[in-house]
Amino acid sequence: MTAAISILFDGLAYAMLLFIISVGLSVTMGLMGIVNLAHGAFAMAGGYATVTLMNDLGLPFVPALIGAFLVVALVSVPIERLAYAPLYRRPELDQVLVTIGLVFMTIAAITYFYGPSPPSIEVPAFLSGQVDLGLRTVPAYRLFIILLGLALIVALWLGLERTLVGARIRAAVDNRDMAQAVGIHVDRLFVTVFALGSGLAALGGGLAIEIVGVSPTFAIQYLVFFLIVVAVGGLGSLRGAFVAAVVLGILDTAGKYLWPAGGGFFIYAATVAILLLRPAGLFGREQVR
Repeated sequence: MTAAISILFDGLAYAMLLFIISVGLSVTMGLMGIVNLAHGAFAMAGGYATVTLMNDLGLPFVPALIGAFLVVALVSVPIERLAYAPLYRRPELDQVLVTIGLVFMTIAAITYFYGPSPPSIEVPAFLSGQVDLGLRTVPAYRLFIILLGLALIVALWLGLERTLVGARIRAAVDNRDMAQAVGIHVDRLFVTVFALGSGLAALGGGLAIEIVGVSPTFAIQYLVFFLIVVAVGGLGSLRGAFVAAVVLGILDTAGKYLWPAGGGFFIYAATVAILLLRPAGLFGREQVR
């Protein structure tokens, strides 16, 4: 029972981290139709922005996370206009080459300014201890990530399902040409959604420092996990990104608890099985030909 609770709790905390970083990638790929391999670079940038705001400017942890979200979201706007906008009508190979090039440029810049070693931060006292849940005590930091992830899924769902902007985003994801035909400014939506997705990635990068660590290779090291969440959940699906992150996060954690030598075998096996049965993902829409 103790092992099961540990697997469930740690897996859920890891899942929420995956969701926070990956949900923006799911929506932007579904909306823009672009192969964005540089999403992990925004998460890595958020991690280092958090480190800078805390260690150099003296901000507390939570304001530093908010600051990292805002800084990366704002910086992503000119990047989207200059680097991504010309790629929307380009072949997939061009998109892959440009976005993976951005990743390696970011890695080189981070290594130059911060060095190759993973940075560290000091989390506040209320997140560094244990919380008694009755059955057992759990790390306060992981509980914080779980609660934050649940709050974000509710906020994002309300934003996409209960607002006019959300309706426009869903319309553009479903049929971009039709959305433009009825007067929706799709390019403006691109910028807004891209900034939001990049900011969420940055928030996840800041949270990841105390869970998996952040280093100059973070953008490449964890890119496959972000892409797996998007592929398994289905492009453009908020519910899909959440369910995929929970399933894969818990499964990956359970596999590493029960069979450490197997590494990430279970998450890849589950991904292959799911995509063989549902090529568009759990909640993705099959393309009509």
